[in-house]
Amino acid sequence: MSFAEGKVVVITGGSDGIGKALVETFLLSGAHVATCGRNYDKLYALQKQFPGKKLFIHTADVSKEQECALFMEKVVQAYGTIHMLINNAGISMRSLVQEVSIETLKQVMDINFWGTVFCTKYALPYIQKNNGIVVGVSSIAGYRGLPGRSAYSASKFAVNGWLEALRTELLESGTHVMWVCPGFTTSNIRNAALDKDARPQGEGKMDEGSMMSAEECAEHIYKAMEKRKRTLVLTFTGKRTVFLNKFFPGLADKLVRNFFFKNGELVK
Repeated sequence: MSFAEGKVVVITGGSDGIGKALVETFLLSGAHVATCGRNYDKLYALQKQFPGKKLFIHTADVSKEQECALFMEKVVQAYGTIHMLINNAGISMRSLVQEVSIETLKQVMDINFWGTVFCTKYALPYIQKNNGIVVGVSSIAGYRGLPGRSAYSASKFAVNGWLEALRTELLESGTHVMWVCPGFTTSNIRNAALDKDARPQGEGKMDEGSMMSAEECAEHIYKAMEKRKRTLVLTFTGKRTVFLNKFFPGLADKLVRNFFFKNGELVK
């Protein structure tokens, strides 16, 4: 019997990438899963892949507080409670600070940070009654500011800090709070990344051939939740980046700069 069997697991942003892989992982473990996204057709297609499984879908934009509140209300109506919440919904961006619009910065922060805050606030009373788990899918960018991803980095730093504060508040309550930081993972997040004018950029410039798959990432997250780990940093590159930034920040500046720039131009 898996630790998630029969438990109600809410996963935001479950129609693509890591979120979709998490939905599949928890459904196959016997959990009752609820997920949301902005594209109903993708959610419906996902639901059709798992006939007979407990999968509740709901169209919602996590940047909007009332939509988050309604989603959690609908989940409780469908399943009676919530045991675990995985704040996975997110968006990235690619633009230099001097070129990016305020609108891009706001959209990224609204989805990544405020979406986590809204969903957690409305799910937390149920999770606390069950001594459950709150998870934030953060990023290496939450430990190390990345060029061209200023808003993304800021939002993930904010997620890490907010969840760390919440974790400390709930440390002796039986409710577990953790954040996970995938490295570069095959995901739609780069294709949907906003440009300087808050428009989707389309095809990304990263080579996804050598990246961790979304399915492998989901398995790591599942096992970390089962063990109630404090944090999870994935991939060798991710672990190395966090280590270097902590102990050798000047060297990390140069290495990160060299990775993202070529001849003074942002190429990744």
